[in-house]
Amino acid sequence: MSMGRLIVVAIVALVAAAMGGSRRPRWWLALNWVGTAALLGAAMWILGGGAEWEWRSAFAVGGERLHLRLDRVGGWFLVLVAVIGGAGAAYARGYWPDRERPASAGRGRAWWSALVLCMALVLLCANGLHFLMAWEAFALSAFFLITLERERREVRMAGWLYLAASHAGTLALFAFFCLLAARTGSWDLGPMRDRPGLAPLFWVALFGFGVKAGVFPLHVWLPSAHANAPSHVSAIMSGVAIKMGLYGVVRFGGWLPVPAGAGWVLLAAGATSAVLGSAFALAQNDLKRLLAYCSVENMGIMLIGVGTGLLGAGSGDAAWGRVAMAGALLHVWNHGLFKSLLFFGAGSVAHATGTREMSRLGGLWRSMPWTAGLFAFGSMAIAALPPLNGFVSEWMVYLGLLDAAAGHARDAAVIVPATMALGLAGALALAASVKASAVVFLGAARTRVAAGAHECGWWMRLPMLGLAGACVCIALAPLMVWPLIQRSLGTWNIAWRGDGTPVPLAALGAAQCALVAVVAAGGFLLWFRARANGLRRAGTWDCGYSAPTARMQYTGGSFSALAVGWFAWVLRPDRRRRWPKGPFPRHASRVERIPEAVLERVIGPVGDVVMGASAWVRRRQQGVLPDYILYLVLGLVAVGLLVALGGVA
Repeated sequence: MSMGRLIVVAIVALVAAAMGGSRRPRWWLALNWVGTAALLGAAMWILGGGAEWEWRSAFAVGGERLHLRLDRVGGWFLVLVAVIGGAGAAYARGYWPDRERPASAGRGRAWWSALVLCMALVLLCANGLHFLMAWEAFALSAFFLITLERERREVRMAGWLYLAASHAGTLALFAFFCLLAARTGSWDLGPMRDRPGLAPLFWVALFGFGVKAGVFPLHVWLPSAHANAPSHVSAIMSGVAIKMGLYGVVRFGGWLPVPAGAGWVLLAAGATSAVLGSAFALAQNDLKRLLAYCSVENMGIMLIGVGTGLLGAGSGDAAWGRVAMAGALLHVWNHGLFKSLLFFGAGSVAHATGTREMSRLGGLWRSMPWTAGLFAFGSMAIAALPPLNGFVSEWMVYLGLLDAAAGHARDAAVIVPATMALGLAGALALAASVKASAVVFLGAARTRVAAGAHECGWWMRLPMLGLAGACVCIALAPLMVWPLIQRSLGTWNIAWRGDGTPVPLAALGAAQCALVAVVAAGGFLLWFRARANGLRRAGTWDCGYSAPTARMQYTGGSFSALAVGWFAWVLRPDRRRRWPKGPFPRHASRVERIPEAVLERVIGPVGDVVMGASAWVRRRQQGVLPDYILYLVLGLVAVGLLVALGGVA
């Protein structure tokens, strides 16, 4: 089947799924799988060496003819859309069924297919006007998915915050594409590196795409949206949707001339997002909010790789830039896989217990062994521990940074701190992963809902197993992925085309396989020796407590108290204490809440000022003629001043 036919099949199947999914769940699932399989086939055809595809319509939409293009940069991101789009559809069959969610299940299926279709169109559109249309449809589809449980106030607030932030980014993109069309004389998109006058537009695009990517401090919508959305929606939002923002940065960083300082800005923004995202993640007590902040951290890692790639491309197409950029692209896949796995695991916990608060969980590994094991697997991957796939991509980013620092002493003063920030972020991410896995699954159950938890069904379990299997394949055979990365890099920067890998991926894969073999052999040997010697259960040392309770074990807050103290200057925790009084106190309490610092401390007060000024203006609109004459006179004076100043200049 040709490339064009695959894309037509995908579009038709997803449109049919969106239109009929609310009424027929089985047909919806089948159509969704057909559509995502066709998208995956088209993307792998391109990445496997097939010719790039381009199509122009004979009719106009919005005054412009449709122009679709699929190259290897778009194909790289399209793979993730297809994989998570298909896996999430299967997961939703068990997690959000009609019998439990009769009011929203059908609506959720329709909007899911619409979201997958719109993200695919964003990657296919090569016309600025139609790109904006697909981008806005993508934002609206995500809004309706986030607010599936719109009867809850916190869900509605999260949805409106997401929509407001998305429209702020879209406004910047509208300005970007309009200015681009005005300066080039066409809405068509493509390579324009030979026009240096377009370079300043990169900053406008960076803001617009940065909002969608959740880059700190533009991330204000992300924690509440990911925490309050259904877990399969959180998975596609974190695993795929925020990558559309990174796609915009990568795409127009390759098509347009970029300012001289673009690489440094991306490097600084990535380092800031990585460190502060992991710090905020470690401080959370809501499991899904913790995972949401981990997305901010991982977007920072990708931005560090992209920023280093831009620096390498501007430094004579240095090999270290190619390595860092390759690490960033591979981390796009890796993060999409293990973050979706983690959100699926969090959804399984919420489905079984009805809560996301880690302080109310604990001991779930006994009743949910599959979920506990797969969540621990995903936690190891997101912490970049060998021998898993997160280690491979972060290792490549590290290699690019270290080679850049070694070969360019003039720039080492900036690259070395970024490398150190990446290391600090990795340590904090490891602590956050341990906190999530240990507090939720280990120890004793803290509440009755945790004690009565049950394992998820196979519709939820199989997608998690599939994503874990994909993580293992990339981890143990990274060399097999390199040709796909190489073709994408060659499309992004022609100078980086060629055979061979600049990093020893074959040796890394062999080392990872050897590590797996050693661990497996050690585990088997211990199991065999234990069986041979006989197993006996006995009480362990109780540290002087003859009857321990769940209240004696670590909570999420106590686990991360030290790190919260280190970052109190940015976390700004709200603490409320009620000290014991009298010789026989009956009450004492200590409550700590980590606010959304940027939203509540910066954007909130600014919004209050704007709303106050708007209210004052509204009160002045009383239909009094002298007031309106005053407004007119003030307006004329302002226009006169502008004309006078312009005349002087």
